[in-house]
Amino acid sequence: MRPSKRATDALRTVTLERSVARYAEGSCLVTFGETKVLCTASLEERGPPWLRGSGKGWVTAEYAMLPRATHERNRREVTAGKPSGRTQEIQRLIGRSLRAVTNLPAIGERQITVDCDVFQADGGTRTAAITGAWIALHDCFSWMRGRSIISVDPLRDHVAAISCGIYKGTPVLDLDYAEDSAAETDANFVMTGSGGLVEVQGTAEGKPFSEEELLSLLRLAKGGIAELVALQKQAIA
Repeated sequence: MRPSKRATDALRTVTLERSVARYAEGSCLVTFGETKVLCTASLEERGPPWLRGSGKGWVTAEYAMLPRATHERNRREVTAGKPSGRTQEIQRLIGRSLRAVTNLPAIGERQITVDCDVFQADGGTRTAAITGAWIALHDCFSWMRGRSIISVDPLRDHVAAISCGIYKGTPVLDLDYAEDSAAETDANFVMTGSGGLVEVQGTAEGKPFSEEELLSLLRLAKGGIAELVALQKQAIA
């Protein structure tokens, strides 16, 4: 039995609330159970210097865990002078995931920055951030089209992410903190709406996992991401 009493293939309750930040071109408050992340997409009228003259735009991301997102207060990384290695890894993952489904030349020489701020963490913050960031980016592009800044939708597909793991010998979907902290294997899958794999992260916490177990986690992830994409489509309808 899982601590949450969910079935092995059951997501936590997921919500995607749009237009929650007044000034951002696109925004989404995403919840996966008790994990809550605010995603905002901001348009900059110039792209990064290394793309100047290319006619191509850029989508990037920043990620932060707010000080009381967990049981104890964490020090703000800005006071340490640089982001942690974990923060850098996650924000690069979010950016790669969004760019995988974006037609960058369609943006023109502009940059969209998606900020993902975790204000309550209970496992799966990176997967929730990617799923909500897609909504924020979608709404930013809709804002741009509505003002004739761009003429076509740069998004080619949906993208969402989910965690899976082996908990007490059983493959399970969408780990919360109680499972994540005790899992024998922890994996994150980023996939497109059409089923393409963007990124797979998998780690054994002690005993190595088998190819069969990896495939069972992939099957769980496919089902979970199909549900998340359906929720994205419902949110923007």
